[in-house]
Amino acid sequence: MLVDTTVWIDLLRGRTTPAVARLKSLLARGEAQIAPVIVQELLQGATDARSLDTLSQRFTALPMLEPRAGGMTHADAGRLYARCRWAGITIRSPHDCLIAQTAIERGVGLLHDDRDFEFISGVEPLFVQSRR
Repeated sequence: MLVDTTVWIDLLRGRTTPAVARLKSLLARGEAQIAPVIVQELLQGATDARSLDTLSQRFTALPMLEPRAGGMTHADAGRLYARCRWAGITIRSPHDCLIAQTAIERGVGLLHDDRDFEFISGVEPLFVQSRR
């Protein structure tokens, strides 16, 4: 299961949500996965050099879902963003389309707490799990 930034942040902040409970279960079973763009988003939130190092070590050690070679994942994410726009949906972050596209092409579910993934799943089949 690919886990979105929103759920990781809630875990780091000690929040108690159904998505965090699911993440803890996935971590216990070694089934939580991450993508490079999610690592980027998490590291961007570091408050100082020490927290940056801690976050980097923690998240780069997780099973990583890499994008396809040759930029195809990114190109397909751009196409997904365009299809959402054509459907009257404005996705707040293009990163969300990249995360969704990674889950789609790898055939894994996406655990999140971000309404944009619900919108994306209306345009492109995406197995999402959230607290909503």
